[in-house]
Amino acid sequence: MKRLYILRHAKAVTEAPGGDAARPLLKRGRKAAKAVAAFLGELEPLPELILCSPAARTRETLDLVLPALRPKPEVDYEDGLYLATAADLLARLHSLPAKLGCVLLVGHNPGLHELAARLATEPGRLAEGLPTAALVALESKGGWADFRWHKAQLALYRTPKDLKADPDRDED
Repeated sequence: MKRLYILRHAKAVTEAPGGDAARPLLKRGRKAAKAVAAFLGELEPLPELILCSPAARTRETLDLVLPALRPKPEVDYEDGLYLATAADLLARLHSLPAKLGCVLLVGHNPGLHELAARLATEPGRLAEGLPTAALVALESKGGWADFRWHKAQLALYRTPKDLKADPDRDED
């Protein structure tokens, strides 16, 4: 069984000097990322590898999540994950080594949402979208190449609101 966690970056500022890739998290985004980190740190299995977009908001989200993961997984920051399409993300999953049982993908919409919704046999709450700092887990009984459209089981869907970290109630 392979498990894929998908984590959308936490809430970030809308504009930043240096452009889109340089956008840092808002205060409420940091709060949400910490809540997701605490939740993820209690799950099993924990990721053995994290694939992360190099954008500031994904890196900052991951920096807040990593302390909750023990043992600390390997982290790869990959340029190709920045604003990647669902097809690009699926191709990256298919290239993962068979020895890995659990991977966390940290990135951006719309690619992450489309990937999760298209992989799931039943989209469930994924039909609502994938808000910032949302965490999804999908499972496949085969290898990484067996993650195909509409063939993975949706095992988990949590948002910061589900975890009582309602970022909409906080000031930036």
